[in-house]
Amino acid sequence: MASHGVPRVSGAPDKSDQAREKERKHIEQYKDLERNVVEKIKAKDYSNTTLQLTGALLKQNPEYYTIWNYRRMILEDVFQKELEANRDSAQAEEGDAMAAAKAGLTLAQQEIVLLIKEDLQFLLPLLKQFPKCYWIWNHRRWLLTTATKHVPSHVTLELWKGELGLVSKMLSLDSRNFHGWNYRRVTVQYLEELSDKSMVEPEFEYTTKMIQSNLSNFSAWHNRGQLIPRLLTERQAGADERRKLLDEEFELITRALYTDPYDQSLWFYHQYLMSALDSHNPKGPHILASVSNGDRLEYLDREIDSIRDMLDGAEDCKYIYQALLDYSTRYFEVDAGNKKVTTVEMTEWLDELRKIDPLREGRWNDLAGQLKL
Repeated sequence: MASHGVPRVSGAPDKSDQAREKERKHIEQYKDLERNVVEKIKAKDYSNTTLQLTGALLKQNPEYYTIWNYRRMILEDVFQKELEANRDSAQAEEGDAMAAAKAGLTLAQQEIVLLIKEDLQFLLPLLKQFPKCYWIWNHRRWLLTTATKHVPSHVTLELWKGELGLVSKMLSLDSRNFHGWNYRRVTVQYLEELSDKSMVEPEFEYTTKMIQSNLSNFSAWHNRGQLIPRLLTERQAGADERRKLLDEEFELITRALYTDPYDQSLWFYHQYLMSALDSHNPKGPHILASVSNGDRLEYLDREIDSIRDMLDGAEDCKYIYQALLDYSTRYFEVDAGNKKVTTVEMTEWLDELRKIDPLREGRWNDLAGQLKL
């Protein structure tokens, strides 16, 4: 068997005595390093030496979140001491004070920015090696939010701009890294707050670009869906503009589904758009100005026909049958006397689901009971 092209083996090959001895020494060194860090923190030794030791430990094990907490304790202590020591700028060297003033910073603020930049730099190789480690992203966010507390907004604005460039590069390497997408949303939020300028339009265009490069990018589709209601509000879109955008989104996702109906992330976005027509869903996105039963029937009619057509050549795709059953049920709720879909046809779709996915037989039987089929 293979997973993602990588063969599975029954077990690790036997190690030589030399390899085992090397591994034993590495474990001992790691434990000594860990013990040293913990002892220094207990002794409240927040020196640069302790900071370097936490860095050495995190390079070996970035998942050790307690050490990240220790690192933040040390940095907070350093920041506080800088603020106290340099509260009176007259005590500083005249040249340093003039340089700091020129940058619009006190000496303490200048030192804090330098320390933050150094720690951001420390994280870069770790982020490249472990791009899906929660704690690296969390620490990066902590550094920038801490900067926001201690230094002027024009300085932190530039730092956050740098983060947007970084996360764009990270997503170009792995466009589906949801950690990167989450950090991008955080970065955009701070950039908007600091600049007092909306970034909805460029971020919406960014999702278009990322989707075009990889249709199976669930994070890009999700981000796009989150942006749409706000996009329409900021455009002050009227009823016609709102309907036009919804129709364009349906066209976009339908082309994607015809390309790959087996991609579940695409169906999630289609369901998201359909939820905008559901009056019983308080969490549904506000896209259309108002939704009448006639609107619901129009969209359900169109989408059921479109999804029916997808069966041609994809008869073994369970997502198609699930969507047909879901949307047909909604059609019955809006128009109980409709002839668009028959219960016989729905029973056939349910039978196909049982054949395609027998492991979920209980689920399909429950669905049959709910639909009274």
